[in-house]
Amino acid sequence: MNKQDSSDAVFIQLGCMVRDMSVDVRLEAFEALGKIGLVSEDILLQTLSKKVLGINKDKAFKPVEGLDISASAVAGAYIHGLEDEFSVVRMSACYSLRTLTVFSLRFACEALNLMMDMLNDDSTVVRLQALDTIHHMATSNHLKVEKIHIHRFLSALVDSSSVIRSMTRKILKLAKLPQFKLFKLCIDGLLGNLEIYPQDEADVFSALFHIGRNHGKFTVHIIEEVSPEMEPASGGKLSFDSTRVAAFLVLAISAPLSHEKDVSAIPPRIFSYAVTWLGRISYGLSDLMNQEKLLAYLSECSRSSTISLADFKINEALLTVESDAPIPLCSKVDSPVSMPFWKDSGGTSDYHHQEFLSLGKSAAHAEYELGEHSELRKYVNLIFKKVKDFWSLVELGCTTEAFKGIRACKEEVASFTADSPGSSGAVAFTLQYLQVIGMLAKVWGHLRPTKMLNPYGVGKLELLFAKLDRRLREISNRFIGLSKGEELQILDLVLVACLLRLSKMEICCCNAAMKLLLSTVAHVEYLHKEGSIELSNFVTEVKKSLHDADSSSSSSTCKPLLFKRLLDSFSLQQFVLYGTPRYIHAELAVPSNDSENPLPFIPGIPASIPLAITLHNVLTESRLWVRISMSEESTQFVFLDLNLIRNEKRSINVVREFTFVAPFYRTPKAISFTVRASLGLECFRENIDRVKVFGGPKCELTYLCPEKEIFLCKSTEC
Repeated sequence: MNKQDSSDAVFIQLGCMVRDMSVDVRLEAFEALGKIGLVSEDILLQTLSKKVLGINKDKAFKPVEGLDISASAVAGAYIHGLEDEFSVVRMSACYSLRTLTVFSLRFACEALNLMMDMLNDDSTVVRLQALDTIHHMATSNHLKVEKIHIHRFLSALVDSSSVIRSMTRKILKLAKLPQFKLFKLCIDGLLGNLEIYPQDEADVFSALFHIGRNHGKFTVHIIEEVSPEMEPASGGKLSFDSTRVAAFLVLAISAPLSHEKDVSAIPPRIFSYAVTWLGRISYGLSDLMNQEKLLAYLSECSRSSTISLADFKINEALLTVESDAPIPLCSKVDSPVSMPFWKDSGGTSDYHHQEFLSLGKSAAHAEYELGEHSELRKYVNLIFKKVKDFWSLVELGCTTEAFKGIRACKEEVASFTADSPGSSGAVAFTLQYLQVIGMLAKVWGHLRPTKMLNPYGVGKLELLFAKLDRRLREISNRFIGLSKGEELQILDLVLVACLLRLSKMEICCCNAAMKLLLSTVAHVEYLHKEGSIELSNFVTEVKKSLHDADSSSSSSTCKPLLFKRLLDSFSLQQFVLYGTPRYIHAELAVPSNDSENPLPFIPGIPASIPLAITLHNVLTESRLWVRISMSEESTQFVFLDLNLIRNEKRSINVVREFTFVAPFYRTPKAISFTVRASLGLECFRENIDRVKVFGGPKCELTYLCPEKEIFLCKSTEC
């Protein structure tokens, strides 16, 4: 037997196992089928038909003497999987099909019909995996959308699940529609999506732009039809409140970038109209170009019907649509969840190397992107994009799949070695962000309505909240160089944590949580005014509700129902790292100290502890404290005044090394003892009522290094 026949024989044998009585066997069989890299088209087509195809009736293989394997044995293998009573098997069958559609266009077309049927499945995760498979067909250029398919896509665009709608739009971005009628139905579907779910505006605008660019002639035709709607009213005013008009403007401005030949020109005045919607349009097209580039593009098009893409450096960025990575749900070792995100089973993906241009970058940031850290920044931004998709799974109650994906992200980021300070800061920030989202997902999964049946008790939830608070404090205070927009996105997470705590009366210290909530909202308003940055819908809703509650009641009591309603309006935004944050951390050591070489002390008299301290990226005006504890009841704080440390620069000092002798006052009457020391940074933003240690910090501390164990022994001279 040649290699092809051997591969076909193995495929058929695996196909026979998809009818096994054991669910685990069926799952393993479908996973293995998806890994076969060389299969004849006739065998593939047979898996989609329970009726034996004529070409396969007499086909048989003999891998070993005395063993005959008939091609008909694999008949309807995938039909059985997609009709399985267990959703996990149906999902596995969808995922297995995903990898095989690249081998045959004919097979992909037949599989598409089955995937369309799966969009009616009762399970959201199965529908999502079916869409993921269709998206994979599109990226492989094996998606042929016909009239019988388009209505299923239109139904998915108005699905109650935001992640289903998002994945459908990603597919339509790549779809090639052969007829104007189908194109018009697609545009109408996106407009319907926008009307029913206005919160999808940015993603709908992005989809319209990509679809318009892929179908230049159809775009010009439809703009000609709707141009009366886009013209100013009799008073000479545009319909600024009409989102429908904005959607058509987005579609129109995509036409000059079409790869189709002989595309008629869009009237230049249309591009002038689009400038009036610059903010909202640029937000939707942030994956392609920043606001400055968009304004230059619109200005040029409003003056001329012909433009040069080279003038705007857009055509490379347009390729990023192909990096719209699907949400992987199959938690297998070789599924995309557990693999490096720039790799797939077939090798290296293109999207890791593509240009990543985003809204709001300053000229300095854009210039710096061409430098040594641009590849790293693109890499971490792709990780952040995945995290947004994983959060959608958390909202669906699929926390196990989300945790696996986040864990895989952590492993990939942790394995990345960074040599320069800028790189180490970006890596540290990404890891910290992943830890915050992971902790937030755990709390969310036990406080929000999900399919989880065994929620934690009050004690365990309180521990989870304590860990979440610590992670949020670290990401808020241990990085410098973040833009105001990046800080606002972090504050969004702080607000969510506050609302989650306030929504659960049993674990809520209402006064403290409300004070933190109000102080966070105040800081958000300050950043908003300072940076002229648009607030998210979630923050706007929180501000409005708190103001209304304040006006209607003089009492400041907690209102769990109000806070639960506010949580319903939260949707995790994709974090985009524009600059190079610097990571504030420290190293603490006691030279030549261990259990064999303890420091001397005299009982009842303060002991001197020489600390070798290295500070990284710590501001001179920062308030640092040395925390020394022998037990929870015996803890003391020593203030570390950085102004007394000689240094030429008084702003950010990348690395600062010095020795500080810290006194420990509470020496016990003992022969020997140990203490633990660490360095903490005072967080002024979180000055809420808590029990303070006398003589210590007034605000919460975030610790910059692990605790160091220090050994002391009674002096022999006593």
